[in-house]
Amino acid sequence: MNKEYLINRIKELPIDLQNEVLDFIEFLLLKRNIKNKDEIKKDDFNFDWEGGLSELAECYTSVELQHKAMEWR
Repeated sequence: MNKEYLINRIKELPIDLQNEVLDFIEFLLLKRNIKNKDEIKKDDFNFDWEGGLSELAECYTSVELQHKAMEWR
């Protein structure tokens, strides 16, 4: 595939779709850089946030909190 052709096709897209193309390109590059799942250490993940909304448990059910989370996004 010709790079110039690809660039011209991207230029034809509206800016919001150009941003999606950029996101996808970055995803593909990241995916290629991670050769296997062993490179991601389980120690890298933590749950520091656990219990962060515990004070809201008396005010909301878990389903209501899910709906609130959707509103906050």
